[in-house]
Amino acid sequence: MSAVHDQLERAFVPLDAAVEAGRIPGGVLGVVDASGNRAVRAIGFAQTVPERRPMREDTWFDLASISKVAFTTDRIIALAAEGRIDLDAPLTTVLPDYRHYNLDNWERRVTFRQCLGHQTPFPAVFPLYTYGRDPDLLRTFLLQHEFAAGPSVYSDINYILLGLALERIEGKWIRDMDPGPGFAWSAEPANAAATEDCYWRHRVLVGEVHDDNCSALQGAGHAGLFGTVASMLDFAADKLANAGSDALIRTPLSARRTHGWERPYDGWSGGELCTPQTIGHTGFTGTGIWIDFARGQAWTLLTNRVHPTRHFDSGIFALRRAVGDLINAE
Repeated sequence: MSAVHDQLERAFVPLDAAVEAGRIPGGVLGVVDASGNRAVRAIGFAQTVPERRPMREDTWFDLASISKVAFTTDRIIALAAEGRIDLDAPLTTVLPDYRHYNLDNWERRVTFRQCLGHQTPFPAVFPLYTYGRDPDLLRTFLLQHEFAAGPSVYSDINYILLGLALERIEGKWIRDMDPGPGFAWSAEPANAAATEDCYWRHRVLVGEVHDDNCSALQGAGHAGLFGTVASMLDFAADKLANAGSDALIRTPLSARRTHGWERPYDGWSGGELCTPQTIGHTGFTGTGIWIDFARGQAWTLLTNRVHPTRHFDSGIFALRRAVGDLINAE
């Protein structure tokens, strides 16, 4: 049995236990190394309400905030490499109408790099979807909304704004852009893991985006990407194979973050045993990906932990850490 299969068997134990305990409906775990060897295993149910469907290795998942790194970060960095944007220039170089009624406000000084590293004063959350469902009007509203400046925290607003910049540069909405190999902006319900029984959309969400703001915007830079475990392992394998050309995603911007990604710190999602050369990112729906460049390996844990509701302690934080530590156990 290969090393990746050994790792998978070890790390699958806490996932199995979480499903058996009813903490999450189901999940898929995958491991890949720099040579392309991989192992995958699925367990539980892709949907339990209003019907039960088994989880499969080819089940599609709403990746949630993994969209930030698997789509938006790569596109912004590529534009910078092409000289089409300057990462240290303010967003107003692409979005000149951003808060243009007050040219001296702090928002107009926010840069692309600051947004990539979540080093801005934006609040952690903002319920944009409660202001309406007209995607054009919501975009305009966000560009003129006055936020109170606070401490730098992880904020979807950073990536919603980066998404608006991408749309302005490309001349089309994100949902009309190529999501990348193996990814999509939606999935066939019969092949997708269900997420939440949504209060304001009045249905169980299956194959359509879970994130409220992304749904109201009909596509955004912070969420909306769908993929399978194969999509995630292919993406990770490409990063491992091109470590030199992807230097920025490994370049620290703070104690916890690189350009787009998280880096190891006490209590982070990847566990305690990964090397300092690891990057990772999680998604609210119960997804996650971690890439360890020093060991030449990556792993992804995809679950539907918000099905049928987010208002339940699924234990996802401890599960992710347990999986990471078992992947990296000697």
